[in-house]
Amino acid sequence: MDIVIVDGHTLNPGDLDWSPLKELGTYAVFPRTAPDELLERATSAEIILTNKVVLDADTIASLPKLQYIGVLATGFNVVDLAAAKEREIVVTNIPGYSTASVSQMVFALLLEMSQQVGHHARLVEEGAWSRCEDFSFHERPLFELAGRTFGIVGYGQIGHQVAEIARAFGMKVLVQTANPDKYKEEKGLEFVDIDTLFSECDIISLNCPLTSETKHLVNTARLARVKEGTLLINTGRGDLIDEAAVAEALNDGYLGGFAADVLSSEPPSEDNPLLSAPNCFITPHIAWATAEARQRLLDIAIANIKAFQAGAPQNRVA
Repeated sequence: MDIVIVDGHTLNPGDLDWSPLKELGTYAVFPRTAPDELLERATSAEIILTNKVVLDADTIASLPKLQYIGVLATGFNVVDLAAAKEREIVVTNIPGYSTASVSQMVFALLLEMSQQVGHHARLVEEGAWSRCEDFSFHERPLFELAGRTFGIVGYGQIGHQVAEIARAFGMKVLVQTANPDKYKEEKGLEFVDIDTLFSECDIISLNCPLTSETKHLVNTARLARVKEGTLLINTGRGDLIDEAAVAEALNDGYLGGFAADVLSSEPPSEDNPLLSAPNCFITPHIAWATAEARQRLLDIAIANIKAFQAGAPQNRVA
């Protein structure tokens, strides 16, 4: 089969091996594909692998040989599923590959806000410690996590692991999920509604999918419920928050800090209000990008194709 990877660079900038795809057909890897390049590059494709390149209804209709779309991510909003179903094109995703990595990133961001490691390391590099009269100094407040109340929005695989880590730090954990009865046997957690979570938590982590219901879940009205000094972390999707509302809360000094690995537009425009907001920590969508997670993603992508070719698709979303 003819396999085309339309944006392979972020998954594999050169440290992974594409060659197992040889067993499944001929393949071509394009580091990046602009919208006006897609049809030419994929015209003969029977299988397309994509991460962020959009396959809308018009594109799908223009690719007559296409039988399978493999999304190289957990989210699959880059594919018009209705159009794929109409053509009986199988669409799969890659769930669970980055659970450990994203959970780790939640606490990397939180520890940066609580310990200010990066900030103080830069001060040392600039000579501030060498000029200091004391053996120790800190320029910003530091605080312990133990005893704080940690809120998790979304309780999938990542939410589960984030909860375990939060408890290990000695925090009380509140969870909001659409199906709390499913987890009623779990100990050490309290399941609450979204407004209670925002009202009672010192730290809030967004680990839910982006849907029409969760878009701008964090908005001006919801931010009005939080306690002064609350910290907000987003490693889910950028559009879970209203960026202007969060920036305003940071500029007003009411929100204690915001840390995110995702933004509504990536890469962001230079006028994104979060880029100039105080107590704001943004990383360039790297939570998923550990070597281990990327290798796992590639392995599952290959396994998904093998399952499709065997007539028993796995991780199917359409």
